[in-house]
Amino acid sequence: QVQLVESGGGLVQPGGSLRLSCAASGRIFRINGMGWYRQAPGKQRELVAGITKSGTTNYADSVKGRFTISRDNAKNTVYLQMNSLKPEDTAVYYCNEDIISSPLTGRANNYWGQGTQVTVSS
Repeated sequence: QVQLVESGGGLVQPGGSLRLSCAASGRIFRINGMGWYRQAPGKQRELVAGITKSGTTNYADSVKGRFTISRDNAKNTVYLQMNSLKPEDTAVYYCNEDIISSPLTGRANNYWGQGTQVTVSS
């Protein structure tokens, strides 16, 4: 089995910064794409940022220039550095990963973390 555990959320003032982490553990052969999503109350879950196995990144327009996604393949961990936070960034943030558990099948399964709350408020 595979588990994703997020950390780093919390309460921050507008203009502040937070760094989210998501560590994968369990039966892992290789992790392909990794990403961060968020869901605000009453809204649909949306993609915030993604990063491929080779390190190519993409971002939602609303966070470009403020958020940075990165990954440490040796630690099976993905990070989201969030700077210049705004009240509209308030949401539960989820990591999402495509993980191959067996080199025999080569099949990737998709996993979600449990979510971490980020609140931006003065």
